[in-house]
Amino acid sequence: MGTVLVLYHSLRGHTARVARAICRGVESAGGRAEMMELKEAVHEGVEWDRYDAVVVGAPVLYGTYDREFLAFVARHRAALDAKPNSFFNVSVVARTPEKARPEGNRYLQKFLELSPWKPRDLKCIAGKVDYPAWRWYEVLMIRMIMKFTHGPTDRHAVIDYTDWQDVEAYGRRVAGLARGGA
Repeated sequence: MGTVLVLYHSLRGHTARVARAICRGVESAGGRAEMMELKEAVHEGVEWDRYDAVVVGAPVLYGTYDREFLAFVARHRAALDAKPNSFFNVSVVARTPEKARPEGNRYLQKFLELSPWKPRDLKCIAGKVDYPAWRWYEVLMIRMIMKFTHGPTDRHAVIDYTDWQDVEAYGRRVAGLARGGA
């Protein structure tokens, strides 16, 4: 069974939790998984040869991806393309079925437009609303977005939309990538 690198960027820890659940899924399928945060990958480098497949993930904040994240995938495009690979994004808009599919998620489509790396496999994961953890200006911005998208606007709301069983199933699917399957 192959080894999967789950390389992720996390702002406040939710995407890190998603990455851990993906690793659990890989391991439950008999694979081996290692997690690496983007900052570690930037500063320490990645030993790409150690991995049979790579999963890369990032959150969407205010409709965009972190510049450092986009720069990293552009810089390491060849290494990513050399392995079976998958990309996941984490966003609250993926809480609805139509936006939980890659073709219906405009933020995933935006990533595909912006990035020179074209992942072979794609996944949209619903994120978490956590107004109490956000700065006042983030609360203002996100409440405005939620108003437009018919989401929660109560500034005290903490709602985790993540389907954790689905995330672990995704991990099992990417374990198949490390075996050379689909």
